[in-house]
Amino acid sequence: MFTGLIEEQGSIKSCIKSSNGMELEAACTKILSDVTLGASICINGACQSVTEFGKDWFKVQVSNETLNVTNFKFLKIGDKVNLERALTLNKRLDGHIVSGHVDCTAQFINAQNEGFSKRFFFKLPENFAKYVIYKGSIAVNGVSLTIASIEKDIFSVELIPSTLTQVNLSSLKKGDIVNIETDLFAKYVEKIFTSKDNKSKVNYNFLVENGFV
Repeated sequence: MFTGLIEEQGSIKSCIKSSNGMELEAACTKILSDVTLGASICINGACQSVTEFGKDWFKVQVSNETLNVTNFKFLKIGDKVNLERALTLNKRLDGHIVSGHVDCTAQFINAQNEGFSKRFFFKLPENFAKYVIYKGSIAVNGVSLTIASIEKDIFSVELIPSTLTQVNLSSLKKGDIVNIETDLFAKYVEKIFTSKDNKSKVNYNFLVENGFV
């Protein structure tokens, strides 16, 4: 589990693709202070296991499944990536619960200034928009953010200057692809209330009729 609070921006040193997936190497410093083989590191919101590491780098082996659902397939040498180590039980959960399992990707539309903040707009695949609610949480490239607006499949988030300096969203260009993890609990609720075995009077139709969905 992760918090969505980025600890460091790393840079891609190599990304070698093959029929087996991709071997990815990232340069960094801060998050390697307590790294071990097999440790979980969230890269742009996707949980990966360390297979090798050195003083200022680490490697992971990316599966084809991960390549299919993330923006890893577009990574190239020199690209910045958001990095976070796994959550420990003695750490404050200042962001939200992020599993590191990317649901889909979204397309960056544009950004506009909102006072001190900057608002970023993204377009989601229609079948994932149902998990996004106004003022709910979402992870964009692994960054824990709050939904500022949602209209059909377009949502926006606001980032303050200090956050922008710590993550790789400030360099986005129109059409760029980001990794998205929607709210974990929303997916569990959907599973429970759409199950054929659910005998409760509180079902999906009940939630819709009463304005919960």
